[in-house]
Amino acid sequence: MPRLLPLAALLIFAGCSVDTSSPSIEGAERVAVAEAAERPAMTVYKTPTCGCCTMWAERMADAGFEVETVDLADLSATKRDLGIPPGVASCHTATVGGYAIEGHVPAEDVRRLLAEQPDAAGLSVPGMPIGSPGMEVPGRAADTYDVLLVGRDGRTSVFASH
Repeated sequence: MPRLLPLAALLIFAGCSVDTSSPSIEGAERVAVAEAAERPAMTVYKTPTCGCCTMWAERMADAGFEVETVDLADLSATKRDLGIPPGVASCHTATVGGYAIEGHVPAEDVRRLLAEQPDAAGLSVPGMPIGSPGMEVPGRAADTYDVLLVGRDGRTSVFASH
């Protein structure tokens, strides 16, 4: 019997649905396909020495994303290529499901983005607000901040407030 898992997982990541109840997908493969759908692949681009970027990547992994980190000396070309305007930049940039995720965006907002699938470049939390994921400071109250939806034209709108 041919293995269907790689194709099924690829289809899920491409946004296609897969009928995991099909008798051609065996039990273990069905579980793996379901887990792949629940653990979206995320690549985090960061500088090698940034501790808050590492902590944010850990928060995303803890929240169920399959995280790969890539250390780069300069992220400006990556941000530009992904459609992140300089005015909404932060310290790291990630990609997931065809979207850019800039800065300390909470996992629940990334999941909402993936569920709603808006026509946009991605999400951004400009700067590094205290209390955002990866920027927690014991004994210090969290800042209020907005998560911005970044349009493909670079325009932004508030996606969520924290």
